[in-house]
Amino acid sequence: MISIAIGSDEAGFPLKETIKKFLEDKGYQVTDYGAYDLNPVLYPNVAKEVALAILGKKQERGILICGTGIGMAMTANKIPGIRAAQCHDPYSAERAKKSNDAQIITMGARVIGPELAKVIVMAFLNAEGVSPTSIPKVNRIMEIEKEMR
Repeated sequence: MISIAIGSDEAGFPLKETIKKFLEDKGYQVTDYGAYDLNPVLYPNVAKEVALAILGKKQERGILICGTGIGMAMTANKIPGIRAAQCHDPYSAERAKKSNDAQIITMGARVIGPELAKVIVMAFLNAEGVSPTSIPKVNRIMEIEKEMR
């Protein structure tokens, strides 16, 4: 079973808690990187912690939730080696893995509801591997990242 890192800011906290319980009920190992309540937090710190956990192989995939999902995606993608994709539909979540080998998806709690979020998460987690035609594209993404360092 895939191990999952999950995190949110205060805006995403209620949805994060819903998704965490949903995944734990399905038998997934979920590690929570905050927020732990509705008190304000700096979402970039949470995104960084989840991204570093993925890079450090502590967990295999990550889920980040804020108000829109935008800030979490922007921050996670600043970490070299991370590919985070904002997803608000199941097709994008599946393609994030299959086309871009994303390790993290981000979602907006003010954009989607809990039931859709569950479907999105499962589409991401059930997507296996990278499509053969996408491997050169993912490799090029990583080459560009190295060029920019």
